[in-house]
Amino acid sequence: MFDNLSNRLSHTLRNISGIGRLTEKNIKDSLREIRIALLEADVALPVVRDFVNHVKASALGQQVNKSLTPGQEFLKLVRAELVNAMGDENNALNLSTQPPAVVLMAGLQGVGKTTSVCKLGKYLHEKQKKKVLVVSADIYRPAAIKQLEILAKTVGVDFFPSNTSQKPIDIVNQALNQAKIKFYDVLLVDTAGRRHVDNTMMAEIVAIHAAIRPIETLFLVDAMTGQDAANIAKAFNQALPLTGVILTKVDGDARGGAALSIRHITGKPIKFIGVGEKTDALEPFYPDRLAGRILGMGDVLSLIEDIEAKIDRTQTEKLVNKLKKSDNFSLTDFLYQIQQLRNMGGMASIMSKLPSVGQLTDNVKPQINDKALMHMEAIINSMTTKERINPEIIKASRKRRIAVGSGVQVQDVNHLLKQFDDMQRMIKKMKKGGMMSMMRNMKNMMPGRSPRNE
Repeated sequence: MFDNLSNRLSHTLRNISGIGRLTEKNIKDSLREIRIALLEADVALPVVRDFVNHVKASALGQQVNKSLTPGQEFLKLVRAELVNAMGDENNALNLSTQPPAVVLMAGLQGVGKTTSVCKLGKYLHEKQKKKVLVVSADIYRPAAIKQLEILAKTVGVDFFPSNTSQKPIDIVNQALNQAKIKFYDVLLVDTAGRRHVDNTMMAEIVAIHAAIRPIETLFLVDAMTGQDAANIAKAFNQALPLTGVILTKVDGDARGGAALSIRHITGKPIKFIGVGEKTDALEPFYPDRLAGRILGMGDVLSLIEDIEAKIDRTQTEKLVNKLKKSDNFSLTDFLYQIQQLRNMGGMASIMSKLPSVGQLTDNVKPQINDKALMHMEAIINSMTTKERINPEIIKASRKRRIAVGSGVQVQDVNHLLKQFDDMQRMIKKMKKGGMMSMMRNMKNMMPGRSPRNE
């Protein structure tokens, strides 16, 4: 997420953070690098101009000059301005109205509206314990209604049936009546998208808005469209009273232009970001947390929330109790640990939320990858139950069979068995109090490191 921007800013700010005395020259040099980084990230020019001017004014003022660590204070100023550009604080979804609270979703075709409707439905159902009904008013895209029905069933929210022979206005009115009769807390309305902004589309969605009077009108936009996303949102905002934005496909955006531009151009807050294809890959947007991730400071709060939400505590407690009684850590247990990492979004997601990851050397970063996790899972799944319990029986012929079955090379099987052996020895040392030794060897046991990069 925003790798290009993060790497460029982190490098520039590392160079200045250790400086004992800030001068107009080194401030000017750093701001020039920051300006280039923002422009390369496709941040809108007015945003870049304001960003640089605000940081410069603060850096050359008394605020930094009196600081004992002016270089670090400059870093704080940049972080604060990033937060300011993205909206200062989290803007939660406003559902404070007589139920059902109607949420209208708008946006161009292909931005992920339908999947985002179900992600939001799941979020409201699981996190806020709301009774949610979803409906599709998209009568133009083939299978759009069926797609929403299938996804709604997957995430455990209710679906209001509609069909392509109906008018969108009739669909949403009937869904709203159903939501009132059945005492739903929230009605999420999926609307039709187009490949570009056009009068017909706008007239239709304006009519839908007038009919159901939603408390929230959210604009969904693909983060990878850069600052154009903000300009498209502005066009929608001129036709509809938008209340917020959902940025989709943020996990695939290496630049960050949309996230940094959209609030400034539209005046509307980003309320959620889509960070993956899974149905739980929708996160409330916290500008301060994202600013920390961009600058390599990490996002430990989000990591803790991921752990609390996605780790199976019952199974984890069973494993802990098992290890307390014996050293019998099996390959099945190892597989469970790998699956838990993948449930949390994989190594890339976890590492992006840890501080100082941006400072890892280029030869280390490729070793931390989710493809290796998938290979490891495939290798263990290709083993027999007996082999998982007694890995010492896995000799040459068995290794060849496992490699063929999992689509990897024998050296990958050897590497996994070595990691597993290291993990077993680490557990024994932990039980004997050898914590320092364990920490020194930890880097060699990290699941997700590829042997081909060593």
